[in-house]
Amino acid sequence: MNSFEIGRDLTSITMGIDAYERRQPADRSLLGGEGLVPIYLGSEDVQPRHYDAVETIRADLDTLATAASALHEGPRKMFLQGMIRSVSTATKMLAGASPSFEEKVTHLVGAPAGREDAALIEDARARLDAVLKRSGFVNGSLGERIAAWEEARAIPAEQIETVFRELMFQAKAKTDEMIFDTGDYDMVLNPVRGMFYTARCSFNEGKMDLNFDLSFTRAALKHLVCHEVYPGHSTQLLSTKAAVDAGEAPVDALLITTDAITGCVQEGIGDQGVHLIDFVEDDDDEIHIELRRVRSAAQTSAAWMLMVEGVPREDVANYLRTTAMGQEAWVQGRLRMAAHPFRGPFISSYWAGNEVVRKVRERVTEADRPAFIKALYSYANSPESLSMFPQVAN
Repeated sequence: MNSFEIGRDLTSITMGIDAYERRQPADRSLLGGEGLVPIYLGSEDVQPRHYDAVETIRADLDTLATAASALHEGPRKMFLQGMIRSVSTATKMLAGASPSFEEKVTHLVGAPAGREDAALIEDARARLDAVLKRSGFVNGSLGERIAAWEEARAIPAEQIETVFRELMFQAKAKTDEMIFDTGDYDMVLNPVRGMFYTARCSFNEGKMDLNFDLSFTRAALKHLVCHEVYPGHSTQLLSTKAAVDAGEAPVDALLITTDAITGCVQEGIGDQGVHLIDFVEDDDDEIHIELRRVRSAAQTSAAWMLMVEGVPREDVANYLRTTAMGQEAWVQGRLRMAAHPFRGPFISSYWAGNEVVRKVRERVTEADRPAFIKALYSYANSPESLSMFPQVAN
């Protein structure tokens, strides 16, 4: 089997697992009745295999793993082997197994194990301190100054949709020019409350869900527009579908939203969105970039503290309040996500994904940028396979 054939089988198997899980009673499903692939645009390209038993799924994945092991070394083999291992881990969990949190992070998510480097977090806090002082926020502790900045820059709730539309217009224009022509695609704002997430791409409904329990600066809302829509999740969905339809990419590119190792790079594209379309405009954007780095790294450490080291929940909450300087709704949402038996380890995907996309982006030359954008937006990637760029995925 060549890599395209393996990718087709992988897609059919993965969507078969998705369909199998959606048939399970919601109260007995780790995913609460949702599937393994939240958004799939390939229903006309690859049909799911039908499964009545997990044993059959495991046998098919084992066969595929053997085929992938015979491919020549390179990013394509690296991705396929990692994705098969990830989907296999998900299958074990959906069948009732309880891997360790470390195994979930490394095998299911594809992120490094352990806390993030405390020195790195402190360096980001120092950078944040410097930009805040440059912007005139000089009184009080770092946390107090962040709170003052967020309060001073907060968009009144009744103006959020207006600012959202302005940012969408600007981000779309930049994305269409620099990344991929998104055509007439659009997404409306959908206020929600009581969610563990800050925002979510509800692609099939054409909505960007936004958690109104939180307040938002313009810089924060810009980041979310870039993360969820242009040039983030929605753009990646549109571009991979176009690449598959044109025969330029294997059909497994349509698995980018799978709750698997593809999630790291998907979140990394979103978190690097403002950089990918050169949309960093002022000190407020710089403040939010450094603040997001602090929070992304800290939430990864917090999940490890809670789920592996057994640190009491309130102590972890205090860590997020003091180190990450998060709003209380964000703190509680992060803790709820970390404790979820399936979604918990994916809290690590944001930092791991941001770092791999950032590192590759920063070393790509202007001459290599078109190939980088194609690799990022036409194919499914794992952190390991993307880090091998400019090797070609074939």
